[in-house]
Amino acid sequence: MKNEQDDKNVISRRSFIKQASVISSFMIVPRFVLGGKGYTPPSDLITIGFIGTGKQAFGLKGSFQDTKEVKILAAADVYGSKLKQFASEVNQFYAAQASQSQYTGCTTYGDFRDLLARKDIDAVVIAVPDHWHSVIAILSARAGKDIYCEKPLSLTIKEGRAMVHESRKHKRVFQTGSMQRSWPEFRQAVELVRNGYIGDIKTIKVNVGGPPVPYNLQAEPIPADLNWDFWLGPNAPQVYNHNLAPSLTDDFWAHWRDYKEFGGGYVTDWGAHMFDIAQ
Repeated sequence: MKNEQDDKNVISRRSFIKQASVISSFMIVPRFVLGGKGYTPPSDLITIGFIGTGKQAFGLKGSFQDTKEVKILAAADVYGSKLKQFASEVNQFYAAQASQSQYTGCTTYGDFRDLLARKDIDAVVIAVPDHWHSVIAILSARAGKDIYCEKPLSLTIKEGRAMVHESRKHKRVFQTGSMQRSWPEFRQAVELVRNGYIGDIKTIKVNVGGPPVPYNLQAEPIPADLNWDFWLGPNAPQVYNHNLAPSLTDDFWAHWRDYKEFGGGYVTDWGAHMFDIAQ
């Protein structure tokens, strides 16, 4: 004979289905609803590290943060003051997002290889002088990181092919920065040409400026927080001059592309944009 307690412990099939449906309806609610408008679950964020924290990196930082799809976990640079300022701005951004007084989640490294060794970083942003592009990109691919690398892709065809090979070998996503491709005026021009609105193209002329010259700047004292030997990297030793690695107080873009030891002049500077659009 059943007693009253037994009846309380029995869940009827109808009652179970009713309760299960309530639970199921809750479980399939989209995650952004639970976190509010614009919420991206941590599991859906791409964790990234910045390699190079100069002028270009500061602009890229804002662009990546605006997507609300990434989390900047680390940054690496050979120039201590730039690295410190970059990390400070990243931490301030996330502190403000969380309505906290401070945040210390952006770790800094003087050696980019320490950043690449982190397993919790999905991708890297490479914004260093051109002579470092190929080495850092290849090591990033081998470390299992997806890659965004500033233009130009490389300084030589051999470097470029090696970067492509390693990215494919390790099944990495690789994007090289080419901002003009997405600008509306260039997209319109491409559409006009491709659809024959201006007739058959016979000749294209691209004027981007002159080639690089041999390095000829005067030696200056090396800033205490700059690892100049590491900045030179694969290159032969050269004397330091602030035009190659400006400080935070300098209001100009670095001129290392002007010298053949470090860059390809205007051919790899604006040429990386203009030749791309023409093609």
